[in-house]
Amino acid sequence: MKILLFGKGGQVGWELQRSLAPLGELVALDSHSTELCGDFSNPDGVAATVRQVAPDVIVNAAAHTAVDKAESEPEFARTLNALAVGAIAQEAEKLGAWMAHYSTDYVFDGSGTIPWTEQSPTGPLSVYGKTKLEGEQLLQQRCSRHLIFRTSWVYAARGGNFAKTMLRLAAERDALTVIDDQMGAPTGAELLADVTALALRQVRARGADGQGLSGLYHLAAAGETSWHGYARFVIDFAQSKGVALKATGDAVRPVPSSAFKTVAPRPGNSRMDTRKLQAAFGVRLPHWQAGVTRMLTETLERNT
Repeated sequence: MKILLFGKGGQVGWELQRSLAPLGELVALDSHSTELCGDFSNPDGVAATVRQVAPDVIVNAAAHTAVDKAESEPEFARTLNALAVGAIAQEAEKLGAWMAHYSTDYVFDGSGTIPWTEQSPTGPLSVYGKTKLEGEQLLQQRCSRHLIFRTSWVYAARGGNFAKTMLRLAAERDALTVIDDQMGAPTGAELLADVTALALRQVRARGADGQGLSGLYHLAAAGETSWHGYARFVIDFAQSKGVALKATGDAVRPVPSSAFKTVAPRPGNSRMDTRKLQAAFGVRLPHWQAGVTRMLTETLERNT
């Protein structure tokens, strides 16, 4: 099996290089690749790459993810999040290839408290959410063999993340203020990558059409918390491991979203109902604390 991966340098793309490698021949690209075009600002170029590589599977981890910046460059965000996706999907259909793609809870309006299902009505409030939704729709329209994974609150041990920021601030300050009215589940890039590889193995094993597995799925860690709860967990864990911090978990003060002004609105409700994915692929998604604990353990070991 030949696999073409776009966005290899991002948080999810980095983990996908690991999880996809055992499945077959892997061609991994990013926007800086030279021999083949992996630049999503050039939809014709990435479409040409698909034709040249002729993969059995395409996995797209590339996207415009700067939520606030997207508000000032909507056409650029649309090119990366929608038009390039549609161009690749069109070529994938011609090849009879499968395409896996990642989307976001930002396709919803963030209201209420009930976890979003795949059938929940969409209503994106930001350019980022609108362009990601259009990308989903173009993929669904143009490629019959697709896996779309909507997720939220993605982190990875590699590079920067919310937990590392909280640890840095807690080392510098006596107290922190963190939003407590946005709810979701921190989801590790490695979990997304591993479930993607598992799903691709299953659809390929079931024949050309995947026996009905093509579709849209919600994929996030189990459980829920607020950003405030996430921050407290991180700081309490670090202190339990002997990390010297000025701010304790009790010094993390909850504040509403209105305390922090952002260009683009953030969803208050990022809860994702993952029952469809778990039933279709026979997986059990771990609690968010399990993944964050692994990430923190790795991060703290590197710093000692």
